Amino acid sequence: MAKAEQIKALIRCHAEGDDARFYAVAMQVAAQAARSGHGNFAQELRNLVDDAKARAKRVSSARPPRPIPFAQPRGELAELLTVSYPKTRLADMALEQRLQKRLERVIREHASGSACARTASRHSANSCSSVLQVPAR
Repeated sequence: MAKAEQIKALIRCHAEGDDARFYAVAMQVAAQAARSGHGNFAQELRNLVDDAKARAKRVSSARPPRPIPFAQPRGELAELLTVSYPKTRLADMALEQRLQKRLERVIREHASGSACARTASRHSANSCSSVLQVPAR
């Protein structure tokens, strides 16, 4: 049966959203079960992994990949990013009125479920780029 390290690895992979590694560890558990004489369990586990991979492939081809929130990076991204929140508030900044209005609009759209992202999905990824462009001085 599965060793403690394999069970911990399965939980870590699931928590990080690392499906490929999760399936690899599950297949290791199946191989170990087969070697231990638990052939039915091993075959059932392999079938479950194969079905899950096929289902994930069908679902991923039907919809675009989900974005990874920077506040909670997973997998390799967690090792590359450090996320922090700004200490300076918008009210504390000295900005041109035009730029301040743009930033307020971005904040409002983000708070309302990112209307900009909905617009981008309907048109193109570049449709929101003008929101963050700072005018040259």
